[in-house]
Amino acid sequence: MLFATLDPDINVESIAGGLGLFYLLLAAMNGVTALHLWRKQNRPQAALIWTVVALVFVVMAPLAMSGDPNWVPQRPYWLKELSMLLSGKTGAVVYSLGTTALLVALYFGRRFFVQPLVAWTILNGSLVLMGLCAVDRNFQTIVTKPDNVPIVALVFLLGFFTWLATAKAVKNDDRIRQGLPPLEKLDDEKVLVWPDLVYTELICMIAITALLLVWAILLKAPLEKPSNPFQTPNPSKAPWYFLGLQEMLVYFDPWYAGVVLPSLVIFGLMAIPFLDFNKLGNGYYTIEQRKFSYLVFQLGFLELWVTLIILGTFLRGPNWNFFSPMEHWDPHKVEVLNNKDLSYMFWVDLMGKALPHAPTGSGAGTELLSILKREWLGIFGLAVYFIALPPLMATTIFRKVFVKMGFLRYMLMSNLLLLMLTLPIKMVLRWLFNLKYIVHIDEYFLNF
Repeated sequence: MLFATLDPDINVESIAGGLGLFYLLLAAMNGVTALHLWRKQNRPQAALIWTVVALVFVVMAPLAMSGDPNWVPQRPYWLKELSMLLSGKTGAVVYSLGTTALLVALYFGRRFFVQPLVAWTILNGSLVLMGLCAVDRNFQTIVTKPDNVPIVALVFLLGFFTWLATAKAVKNDDRIRQGLPPLEKLDDEKVLVWPDLVYTELICMIAITALLLVWAILLKAPLEKPSNPFQTPNPSKAPWYFLGLQEMLVYFDPWYAGVVLPSLVIFGLMAIPFLDFNKLGNGYYTIEQRKFSYLVFQLGFLELWVTLIILGTFLRGPNWNFFSPMEHWDPHKVEVLNNKDLSYMFWVDLMGKALPHAPTGSGAGTELLSILKREWLGIFGLAVYFIALPPLMATTIFRKVFVKMGFLRYMLMSNLLLLMLTLPIKMVLRWLFNLKYIVHIDEYFLNF
């Protein structure tokens, strides 16, 4: 028994054939890679390594097709135990800190990670990991759900295009440092729309149509029962492109997460041409010449949007609780979260007093003074954050940016940036300190 197991969560019978084909596909991919390294790049040692990898997958394919739990390659039990770090409240902290640390490592080590063989190794590792975990009943249920299959494909596509753009940017940065023009300038010959562009679009259209036909035949449409207001799904999830907004609603009121933040994203994108003073990096990939723009984009798109979509798709289960990818989605799982407002933490927990409230029947002025007294700490904190921080940054880390942008453009840029950062700050405060609202003015439905 090569892979003997007593784990009740192992289920291989239903996916044995597909898993075997999956390993055959990996074998073919690495075989083509080995042939390319040997014939085109004249690298026999690297070709030999990837030939061995291809042969390993050839051996794994019939083992997977056998459907025997004792022989099918499967994830080790310790990997399931490790994945449990993503369960519960601690899972949110581990996931967020882990994805942030990964992006930081990829940024500073980009010259290493953009190497083709390094990226190919990472791709193989992630695919093997997915294949080994696919035999887990819970992981299988989540990943093979018709709604989630496109998200799995999009994750790999996003990784590829991010790698491709970063690789081109690193090459251009090296060429610019050597006094050479970027790669895009070497091939700037004009191409006619007809027939060159139209033929390319036609071929892509035919290929995508064929893919969608195969997709529609192999995957059942995720249709559910007719809607019933007395029986809602648990979890009830928005379409994948709105899962980021649904996750934001956990930390903010609907008026902010559903209206203000999306509007600011649209407004910020419209304002980029008017705020951008850097004339470099137009028409070619670069990081060194546009570090600030690159980092803001990576933070906003990958960390504050894509990771939230992945979180909402694979880690949010019944009752919107955090579940490990290999954990059963138990609808009876209940986590007690004693979330508190900042004013409650100050007056009740720290000062040992009741929250200040205006007497019943008092005037608007008395009620306003009571609100200011109760929420003074949160209001003061927001004032420091939005009013004092921009001038402080202008005299320190953003001094050169302030000089080039001017007062109005700098204040607009800095406040848009600070508003964007309210999301990760609020998420961390909720997870670490159970903070519900920084300012809670329920009398006027103004909560932040």
